[in-house]
Amino acid sequence: MMKRREFITMVGGAALWPFAARAQQSAIPVVGFVSGRSAGSDAFLVDGFRRGLRESGFTEGQNVALEFRWADGRLDRLPAMVAQLIERRVAVLFAGAADVAPGALRVASAIVPVVFATGGDPVETGLVESFNRPGGNLTGVTVITNILWPKRIELLRELLPTTPLIAVLVNPTNLAHLSATRELSDVARKLGQELLILPASVEADFETTFAALMEKRASALVVSDDALFTNRRDVLAALAARHAVPAIYGRREFVSAGGLMSYGASTLDQYYQSGIYVGRILRGAKPADLPFLQPTKFELTLNLRTAKALGLTVPDALLARADEVIE
Repeated sequence: MMKRREFITMVGGAALWPFAARAQQSAIPVVGFVSGRSAGSDAFLVDGFRRGLRESGFTEGQNVALEFRWADGRLDRLPAMVAQLIERRVAVLFAGAADVAPGALRVASAIVPVVFATGGDPVETGLVESFNRPGGNLTGVTVITNILWPKRIELLRELLPTTPLIAVLVNPTNLAHLSATRELSDVARKLGQELLILPASVEADFETTFAALMEKRASALVVSDDALFTNRRDVLAALAARHAVPAIYGRREFVSAGGLMSYGASTLDQYYQSGIYVGRILRGAKPADLPFLQPTKFELTLNLRTAKALGLTVPDALLARADEVIE
């Protein structure tokens, strides 16, 4: 078993908590909650996580404590934050949008059980052995967002039948997107659809990205699932509106913020299920015995106010398939 001090060294020497603070052990188990996103944008997801914990018999402040670390879209901070929570001697570690730091999660799992929420394939990234039998000390819930990118292209083409060039916004620092981008390009070639891959790794890149989109005359945009983009969804939705660019996203939260449409699994349900898993582990279950959960339903959300502002008429067939329509 790896020692905690060795973990701190391996993930890059995170600042250690003062000894006195580390020595204060809570009478109730502490769950570490680390996320690449932000507290302000994800309050509803934390509520879903707490609901899952409660259904497993754990209520914050009564028989469990939560300790949070938020990277606010700066994904390079995640390994140090994971190290801080390990140093805090948490009973279970929950990681949201932290599969972009798989090395830190693997090392952490040698010390504590890990439950993580991901948009990618945890088998492909090597974090678990299989969905049914994860093995090791990690399990979690995926919304498998990357494999849905081709479907989002199809939905855009249904809304805009004559779309010569579609832009795809990606964060090049998110390694999970590399293989998905290649697959998306393959699908686009089969569809005869030209794509423009646009990178943005910090919010300051957004203006440049949209300038490139307009210069290349892309007529629509696919926004990939990434903690940076989700944290700044209001900014991205406003930029799409200002430049009159129809865009599709992976999460409903973007549509609530004024985006045109989204297609994907429920992130809220993902965090709720993660809370249930954390509670089961606190009761003695082993992560290796908890199947890595996959979504069974994908939801299409449309914002008709945004469509009207863009001068678009949503086809009746697309409206009929929508799970939610914002008017």
